[in-house]
Amino acid sequence: MRVLRGWTDRPETDRELTDSLVDGAADGVPGVRVWTPPRQVAFGRRDARASGYDRAKRAAERAGFRPVERDVGGRAVAYTGDTLAFAAAVPTDGERTGIDERYTSAAQTARSALRELDASVVEGEPPRSFCPGAHSLRVADGGKLAGIAQRVRSDAALVAGCLIVGRSDAAEIASALDPVYDALDVEFDPGSVGSVAAAGGPGDARRVARAIERAFFADVDGTVGSADLTDSADETAAVVADATAEPSVDERIERVGTESW
Repeated sequence: MRVLRGWTDRPETDRELTDSLVDGAADGVPGVRVWTPPRQVAFGRRDARASGYDRAKRAAERAGFRPVERDVGGRAVAYTGDTLAFAAAVPTDGERTGIDERYTSAAQTARSALRELDASVVEGEPPRSFCPGAHSLRVADGGKLAGIAQRVRSDAALVAGCLIVGRSDAAEIASALDPVYDALDVEFDPGSVGSVAAAGGPGDARRVARAIERAFFADVDGTVGSADLTDSADETAAVVADATAEPSVDERIERVGTESW
């Protein structure tokens, strides 16, 4: 089991770090990562084929977001620099089945973690939300705060998502995505963007990140001791777990860059 922590200010390098989890899972070592991606608007494949794509990219740039393309479907997602992302990579043993089960498990894992933080969240999303899809979390009777996507190879699968924590984060995302979706000719309601804080949970991204990390660690690793997954005293340490041994939880943590999350 591999837990990757760290941050980079380049979207390309950030993507490579997450891809390394998939490569590790293909070799039989599952991995988990929860972090704050660099500031960007990540466009999906459908966006890139839209007639208004160039205008949408310019709208993102005017709002102070770097436009990038991601290699999965779905619509545009904004990361302010405070927005969380989470990813869990697992081996598939050559089977391309289990997609629905992984989606269901990821949504339940994230929802349970947020409920433990006293956030009132349910599965689903309001109308005209960002990156609309069947696997989302929303504030109970409120806005969407998380979306989940999946990438499947013959040897590994990556289930990943975005998670909006603070109210100010939600407001900035709503403001940035409004002209982006207008350029793409996709219906979007800025009021449909929610947050963990709006759901009654904490607005502290670090605290939320650790709760999500612990939950996915337990789900992917299948261990009971995930609650012990905490920061070590040395934030700059970089330790890669030996997959053939029985490492302690801290020994499963690999740090990159200068940030711990």
